[in-house]
Amino acid sequence: MMFPMVLLRLVDLVLYQLLANSYYRAARKMKSYGFNLAYLSSKPPHQPCSFPSITKCDLQGRMSQTIVCDIHRVLLRSHSFFPYFMLVAFEGGSIFRAFFLLMSCPLLLICDHELKLKIMTFITFCGLGIKDMENVSRAVLPKFYLENLNLQVYEILASAGSKVVITSVPRVMVEGFLKEYLSVGDVLGTELHTFGCYFTGFLTSSGLLVKHRALKEYFGDRKPDIGIGTSSLHHHLFISTCKEAYVVNNEENKNSPNSIMPRDKYPKPLIFHDGRLAFLPTPLATLYMFMWLPIGIILAIYRILLGIFLPYKLALELGVWSGIDLKIKGTIPKKTKPNKGVLFVCTHRTLLDPVFLSTSLAKPLTAVTYSLSKVSEFIAPIKTVRLTRDRKQDGETMQKLLREGDLVVCPEGTTCREPYLLRFSSLFAELANEIVPVAMNTHVSMFYGTTASGLKCLDPIFFLMNPKPSYHIQILGKVPKELTCAGGKSSVEVANYIQKQLGDALRFECTNFTRRDKYMMLAGNEGIVQQVSNLKKCY
Repeated sequence: MMFPMVLLRLVDLVLYQLLANSYYRAARKMKSYGFNLAYLSSKPPHQPCSFPSITKCDLQGRMSQTIVCDIHRVLLRSHSFFPYFMLVAFEGGSIFRAFFLLMSCPLLLICDHELKLKIMTFITFCGLGIKDMENVSRAVLPKFYLENLNLQVYEILASAGSKVVITSVPRVMVEGFLKEYLSVGDVLGTELHTFGCYFTGFLTSSGLLVKHRALKEYFGDRKPDIGIGTSSLHHHLFISTCKEAYVVNNEENKNSPNSIMPRDKYPKPLIFHDGRLAFLPTPLATLYMFMWLPIGIILAIYRILLGIFLPYKLALELGVWSGIDLKIKGTIPKKTKPNKGVLFVCTHRTLLDPVFLSTSLAKPLTAVTYSLSKVSEFIAPIKTVRLTRDRKQDGETMQKLLREGDLVVCPEGTTCREPYLLRFSSLFAELANEIVPVAMNTHVSMFYGTTASGLKCLDPIFFLMNPKPSYHIQILGKVPKELTCAGGKSSVEVANYIQKQLGDALRFECTNFTRRDKYMMLAGNEGIVQQVSNLKKCY
């Protein structure tokens, strides 16, 4: 008896809270504004703007002042917040949740601004774990926010001493980024209802945040010094209560180079990020992705089988024919010691680094790794050996492998997607004098072939599912003997020298970050593949 009552209550909430109540308010707005197609578009209603452009705002002497703005269509150049809901649905939820959100697009086209937000919020957050949202907020969203940050608005925001962001989008989607990267003091946004460790998909009793009311409640009788918005009615009411008000012209700034945030001006370097999607998932781009998925899966299996069963030369030719962009530069130095192999020291972009190097050189290589899933180990076309993190034992293992043949090592210990090199472990420098640095770089257009919090066994498959994945391999000259341990250098000096040499070749920046730093930032663990999975508990 209890279950039917709960089910009826849920249906009632959906019909009333999400649909009936919202359509009633939409009808009232239609009556106020008049029936006009512009209002039914994805943008909030506009009215003639009496406020100056943000280009007129003076940045000097603002450190004692308070600035208030929105993130949607103000701090971010993108007109729609749909891609960010899609990122949460895909990365935090599942591919099925993402597909359901995509299928809601026809409905979203005929809904007003408020109803759109409620529908996208319900589909994205209903049943989503709070921890999953925290992971996406910390590891996935910042990359896409930074890439779409409006430089002009950010410069005004950075010039002020006190920063407050008031937005109608769910607070949990933006608060982490705003505070961590933009040093925003307070974030007021729509609050979501939770049950235990999960979101229900509904808003709290306060409903969708109304910006001008929230500003009034937050500041009371005081007036913020600066308000930044757009020419929409919602923002007009919002910024008109500020001492100074400026507007962003999204049509003019859409492709203006003055509004695009270059990487070197990021408020904080973006070194680590997670997630599978390598593109901003607009509705059209997401539709293309779902159309490509069946083809991509077949193509990935085909490419894997090429590497496993065919000779190097044939596998290379058919792989390139299938769309893989492979560029090789440099030649292999000759060995001077017949009874010992060459140690190839590579930058680490994906788990396939040793595989592509072996195929490019047309010779068998052995790869050592700290953490590799059983599936990746099974489908690898080359020999892989797992290390233990015991320096003495790992050193003995690698010495033995070098006596058997050539060896590949990635001293960063983990992959990095951005143009940075992590700190090199110095163990490899103690084991060999014939060291050949190899600069490797990749580019993907749809899926990243690495993950910190997802299933690592799928990393090679996701990379090979890309329509045209690229691998650029540059074999540098053998490290001179006088710059190795045999020439009197310490293992740390050798590791640092090779890191710099590879960084210069790729034009990457060298850092002191380690594998542990990456996984603690992105996944809250040390990045060790567990052989026995533990059940997750919610407290």
